[in-house]
Amino acid sequence: MRKNIKTEGQSNRTDSADLGFGRVVSEESHLRLINKDGSFNVNRKGLSFFTSLSIYHSLLTMEWWKFIGLASLGYLVLNIFFALVYLIFEPGAIHGEQAATFFEKFLRAFFFSVQTSSTIGYGHIFPESISANLIVASESFVGLLGFAVVTGLVFARFSRPNAKIMFSENAVIAPYRDITAFEFRIVNARKNQIIELQAQLIFSKMEKDGSRIIRRYYRLDLERDRVPFFPLTWTIVHPIDENSPLKNIVQDELIRSQAEFLILLTGTDDTFNQTVHSRFSYRADEIVFGAKFSNIFEYGEDGHHITVDVGCLSDIEKV
Repeated sequence: MRKNIKTEGQSNRTDSADLGFGRVVSEESHLRLINKDGSFNVNRKGLSFFTSLSIYHSLLTMEWWKFIGLASLGYLVLNIFFALVYLIFEPGAIHGEQAATFFEKFLRAFFFSVQTSSTIGYGHIFPESISANLIVASESFVGLLGFAVVTGLVFARFSRPNAKIMFSENAVIAPYRDITAFEFRIVNARKNQIIELQAQLIFSKMEKDGSRIIRRYYRLDLERDRVPFFPLTWTIVHPIDENSPLKNIVQDELIRSQAEFLILLTGTDDTFNQTVHSRFSYRADEIVFGAKFSNIFEYGEDGHHITVDVGCLSDIEKV
């Protein structure tokens, strides 16, 4: 049955709920609401630097290559800083190999800082003056804290469950029984098991309401809105019946109304027994009419093993 989502207490004359995007966005935004990576297409300004700063969240959510690069840069900067501090108290701060040029002295101080911060201490270079020993004590403390923080962040990144669900590049309007249906396909890109996976599909478009153009939201009924197990792939289907807001709709109309199909998946990661989420959306120009998804299943030679060809996830056939 067609469901025009309304907030509690709204009358039938009021606009449909905005799902958290806000009235201004719902009425005026012509941009994609949900980006391809699942993030929301919203920017913030007007906050002070420290108010908007979220170092811990950023370090947990950034890509691994950025995290490793940032940690390496911090380690390099820390040792360069303490190497320069040791040079300030030369001569007589560090005892060890003789160095004639400034560059040689800097290298000696830098590698001594590396040994100190990592608590290696080979012994052929050591602090000689009281000031140098005080610097060593300070660097040892900073180094221990730094390694503890990085270790905790690495553990948190590894232990934080998150879904890696791949979506087909396009959604399709495909034949379905005696009617048609809006369909898209998903697959779990990891070997972990997701159980009790639930799907919500919301159709959003701009509509005229008197003198205003506003964005309305419709929850689309699914053939199946949940699966107990998600080991392979799932084609999510919304039958376009008499009660569907997509009845008799064409692609030009979807494009004119700036239509977007919002998807929310929620399930339980069986490894961690924690809830994971995934978001995605399709714009009107990403809908293919009169097509169906190609078969992506392969059977082993023994006939007992099933293989999913993830590379064919987005393959479609015209019908």
